[in-house]
Amino acid sequence: MGRLFCSPFLGRGNSPLLRCMKDFKTVAKTVEGNEGGKCHYNTRLDTYGCGCAHDCSYCYAKSLLEFRNLWNPQSPSVGDISEIAKAIRKLPREVVRLGGMTDCFQPAEKLHCVTYKTIKLLNKRKVPYLIVTKSALVAEYMDVLDPELAHIQITVTTLDDKLCSTYEHASPPSKRIEAIQKLQEAGYDVQMRLSPYIPQFVDLRALNGLNIDKVCVEFLRVNSWIKKWFGIDYSEYTLHQGGYDHLPLKRKRELIEKITGFKEMTVCEDEDEAYQFWRDHFNHNPEDCCNLRRESKDATENRVFAT
Repeated sequence: MGRLFCSPFLGRGNSPLLRCMKDFKTVAKTVEGNEGGKCHYNTRLDTYGCGCAHDCSYCYAKSLLEFRNLWNPQSPSVGDISEIAKAIRKLPREVVRLGGMTDCFQPAEKLHCVTYKTIKLLNKRKVPYLIVTKSALVAEYMDVLDPELAHIQITVTTLDDKLCSTYEHASPPSKRIEAIQKLQEAGYDVQMRLSPYIPQFVDLRALNGLNIDKVCVEFLRVNSWIKKWFGIDYSEYTLHQGGYDHLPLKRKRELIEKITGFKEMTVCEDEDEAYQFWRDHFNHNPEDCCNLRRESKDATENRVFAT
């Protein structure tokens, strides 16, 4: 099936999407520090920047850019494909994450197709890529997604479309679930990313009943900006590290034990004690908290909680 979205005629004339877009120089960035030291895939490439139309209330990137006046969800910048091509030529043949600070499948992609063009460049150079998105649009890209190079994580925070619309402006969760299932049926390495996991927003019976093989869980971490934007009860977030408040490990373990409906489960973690616990005693692949399907890695067995 041909692609339906990247039409040169979309957004012409008085389209606000076309009026607001501007170019920005995009380069691959290797994340360092606490996050970079824990993340197995810390080289990231943004196809859009300085804002994301999804504008999630709990967004970490937003909290880092807003106070510097670098966050504009109404007018995200568009990556220059020639600059992206230069960056890709310098990349080793290791997994690069598409979308480090913004979603690479946000609505601007329907008009500008920068992510589509970037994927084609990565395919040509045989550079594997990890796509993390809240958009169902990725499932319409199977004509360009290389099954041997592409790894896809579609983020869901609730299964309630109406609730989701109060704090995210992305595809409804029901559409994201359909996209995961479509890609899974086609044989892609795809998983649900429950990120951030906000327990009071999740119907566990419905979650555990989904026909999805893999899930990656990431708990909410909060700073003063997120607390201002995202009005939930933070009384249990009593552990402080790296400028963020976290749930204690004991509480996280209690919550994880209730997620039972997936063949493979892994926890992506930023806080030191919890990171070590999930790696040593729980994650499906202790060497990779993203649990990507890689031809070169040894088969791993499911792990259970240590007693």
